[in-house]
Amino acid sequence: MDADALSRENAHLKARLTEVEAALVEVQEANRRLEGILRASQRERFGKSSEKLSPDQFNLPLEDAELAQGVLAAAQEKAEAALAQARGEEPRKPARNRGHLPAHLPRVERVIEPASIQCSCGCGEMARIGEDISERLDVIPAQFQVLVTRRPRYACRRCSQAVVQAHAPEHVVPGGLPTERLIAWIIVSKFGDHLPFYRQAGIFERRGLHLDRGTLGNWTGRACFHLMPVIDHMKAHLRGADRIFVDETRAPVLDPGRKATKSGYFWAVVSDDRGHGGVGPPIVLFHYAPGRGREHPLKFLPGYRGRFLQCDAYQSYNALTEITRDEGPWQLVNCWTHVRRRFVKRFESEGPPIAEEMLRQIALLYQIEKAVRGQAPADRLAVRGAQAAPIIAALKPWLGTQLSRIPQKSLLAEDIRYTLAHWPGLIRFLDDGTLELDTNPVENQIRPIALTRKNALFAGNEVGAENWAMLASLVGKLSGVNPVDYLADTLRAILDGHPRSHIEDLMPWHRPQPSSLAA
Repeated sequence: MDADALSRENAHLKARLTEVEAALVEVQEANRRLEGILRASQRERFGKSSEKLSPDQFNLPLEDAELAQGVLAAAQEKAEAALAQARGEEPRKPARNRGHLPAHLPRVERVIEPASIQCSCGCGEMARIGEDISERLDVIPAQFQVLVTRRPRYACRRCSQAVVQAHAPEHVVPGGLPTERLIAWIIVSKFGDHLPFYRQAGIFERRGLHLDRGTLGNWTGRACFHLMPVIDHMKAHLRGADRIFVDETRAPVLDPGRKATKSGYFWAVVSDDRGHGGVGPPIVLFHYAPGRGREHPLKFLPGYRGRFLQCDAYQSYNALTEITRDEGPWQLVNCWTHVRRRFVKRFESEGPPIAEEMLRQIALLYQIEKAVRGQAPADRLAVRGAQAAPIIAALKPWLGTQLSRIPQKSLLAEDIRYTLAHWPGLIRFLDDGTLELDTNPVENQIRPIALTRKNALFAGNEVGAENWAMLASLVGKLSGVNPVDYLADTLRAILDGHPRSHIEDLMPWHRPQPSSLAA
């Protein structure tokens, strides 16, 4: 090989080396960013300032970590391909993701043929001996269509007097633009997917539709009016539940007089019997109230026939135990998750062995509950009596002993006193197999409210907050139905004159559960 050829080969190798070094720098930088995101995520999850974020909040840094991981993977693939090319090797083929896309999705096929299928030796056209198939997930952006309704008129040609025409169907917005499905989609986008009206208006604008948020709010309000019978019937069902979960969360409401917001509250009431294999429908209802005082649950809980109220230790619930009812006073069932949170914070901030041991004992209770979840109440009660009761029996005197040994003004002493003060409500689950160890069923339903509140900032007025509470009750995930389909079909049925005497047929728990279309 002459000197010129060697020089060209050397220059080519130097260029390849530069490409490989650049690709490796990209990998190192992507890896550095990923490590930084993971460290920040760990501080948020395990730091001393709090026990942990809610699942939805905790997923936000994880999403950033996954994004960085994608950058890292792409950079590594580029570096590996450059190295393989420099060595004169064929790049490694990526792993195929076959068989994982749902069969119900439509397929649009394209065939990529070689530039020529003529044999390079001059033998003629080559024969097809097989093919490689790959499937990738594509998307068609939300498409809007115009539903044109024609109502032909018919007349008798002989007498020219009789004219017949089908009656115009009623709509949520008489003479307006939206179909019931579009309104259902708007409702779910705001109260299920946490997209305020102004963001939805921006999405419409990108599709060439000029709809302001006031219009979207008006349409949603009209739907609220028609859906009230459904909410009323859900309330009637909930009043018959033997045990309910209750919790509350802040609901900022605009106060025009002060040019600021005031704090209202959404009170969530849940009935969910799946933990003990019950057949009652799972229901969540939100009530708006302008405050958090004891008078508010006293207003919306009259008429409930239940015996047990599963709640946290907020003092307003204590007033319910003083109400004279035919069913007897409410019995409060307090939450072990709230106890656990206090000791988690204490262990992370100070690390006392007492807190660590308390967390270990609570973990044993939850292991027992996990084993009996979904079983009949009698079976749950028997297992609890045999396994959980001895733990509970030993735990109270142990807490009393530890309390006598530590400074009475310490935060750990405060946590122990909190636990002992609510001991009757904490151990009530040992007396009834239908009761749960915590209030997680209602807390899980409140989390979406917090996300919508974060994006929407506040409700415009108290009526808006009441409608917010009502629609959040209908789009919740507790029933397991597709909320857009459910709301669209329910609105259409009500507008078509569905009899109030058969309103039970429109309840979400009577809709067939969505089948696994991906199977």
